[in-house]
Amino acid sequence: MANKFNKVVLSIHAHPDDAEAWNAGALKLLKDKGYKIVIATFTSGDLGGCNMTMEETARVRIEEAKKAAAVLDAEYYMMGGIDGFLFDSKEMRLKTISLMRKIRAGIVFTHLSTDYHSDHRTTANIVEAAAMVASLGTIPVEEEPLEITPLLYHSSPLTLSDPLGSQIVPPHFYVDVKSVIETKKEMLGCHISQIDLMKHMHKMDDFFGFVLEGNRNYGKMVGAEYAEVYWQHLGGGFQKDPQIQNDLSEFLINKK
Repeated sequence: MANKFNKVVLSIHAHPDDAEAWNAGALKLLKDKGYKIVIATFTSGDLGGCNMTMEETARVRIEEAKKAAAVLDAEYYMMGGIDGFLFDSKEMRLKTISLMRKIRAGIVFTHLSTDYHSDHRTTANIVEAAAMVASLGTIPVEEEPLEITPLLYHSSPLTLSDPLGSQIVPPHFYVDVKSVIETKKEMLGCHISQIDLMKHMHKMDDFFGFVLEGNRNYGKMVGAEYAEVYWQHLGGGFQKDPQIQNDLSEFLINKK
């Protein structure tokens, strides 16, 4: 008998614009399948501004994140970490467990533990640890335990390489996001502050275009115009039901 998971998706990443860049297509497809979408970030992205203080940047980026989430009628939460200084701690794990329980998450998306960015790797570790115990009654948080450990999925890093530039484990599946690419563009377009930042940090004249070029490159791997790539967390302690793969089966593509 198949397990029953709540049709609530938590996309929890390190910074505002991470969910939009790596996960927005699948989130839109799942919303269209009747899922409730919740987006959270561990930091406000407060280092990610040009000609602004960290406090000013945080205010701007949180508003941008709220606007992007609103495109999917999604709730948005910021977990209180500091951009560039995110640490795995008891406090952060408990906050994450509380959020998972509050929204009754059935499915969780986060970064890969081998992502290029240290904040992303820290996020992956916190979320994995929190998800594994979110159903246990002994955790010291107010919210009631989840009925079952949520399914955990990982979104793509900027490229399919680890911090040292080596090829990471191939994706478990690819999702054709051509039909929802305009929604993804709309969500990305809410993060106006990142245009100048990426010009300064990475000499990118068109950050949003760079993200979409990545989706086109993933698509080329499987004969699609645009694709997102995902891994399911299949290690010990986690459920292995392929719920996303089943619910988005008409959008899944096998690598050629």
